[in-house]
Amino acid sequence: MEPGPVTDAELAAMLAGEAGRLLLELQQSGELEGKALGRRGDDIGNGFLCAALRQYRPEDALLSEEEKDCDTRCSVSRVWIIDPLDGTREYGEGRTDWAVHVALAIDGVASAGAVALPGLGVTLCSGKPVALMAANHPPKMLVSRSRPAAEAVAVAEKLGAELLPMGSAGAKAMAVVRGDADIYLHTGGQYEWDNCAPVAVAQAAGLHCSRIDGSAMRYNNRNPYLPDLLICRQELVGRVMEALGS
Repeated sequence: MEPGPVTDAELAAMLAGEAGRLLLELQQSGELEGKALGRRGDDIGNGFLCAALRQYRPEDALLSEEEKDCDTRCSVSRVWIIDPLDGTREYGEGRTDWAVHVALAIDGVASAGAVALPGLGVTLCSGKPVALMAANHPPKMLVSRSRPAAEAVAVAEKLGAELLPMGSAGAKAMAVVRGDADIYLHTGGQYEWDNCAPVAVAQAAGLHCSRIDGSAMRYNNRNPYLPDLLICRQELVGRVMEALGS
């Protein structure tokens, strides 16, 4: 790829979309399956994204799930935070609920990002925020399809929300952006690469994004562990926080 001058958001969308195309091509080739397919996908996605970012944004730092971390990034203002294949299990099983995350954090804030959903043929970008659809009644709440968090299930019961199991974090967050659901509450442990791009896209669309205690999502920390996350429609924030006891 030889792009002309592009914004950070445009670059994120371009790279996430191209990585997604490569991963979808591999998934549909039938060459591998299961964990072997997931491992190959991780390698291909990471290799492409890291090389591209070092080419197009050589002065910026990089944090990737699949690269050895170096905490010198913490002294840099601009840090690209990527998950080359979010939902490796789903990808290896031939499902569509996996994603590619490309985001830029500036001074700790998720400032630009894109989430590609290659299995659905969609890439969502902070630079082109989508108009939110009407809310679902009753509200729909996303949970892990394999390990639903007890806190999320309890909140759903208090709100009378319908549980919607789904795979990757990116797929779940984008389901709220796209109007397929209204709340994504996660308490089971994540890392910055799991949610930086989804938060950038969700915030641009006008959704609420925070930790479950209401505090802001902050990135490029020395320890990239971010254990909890809330993405939801603005009109549901108060009810969700009350149900959480915050």
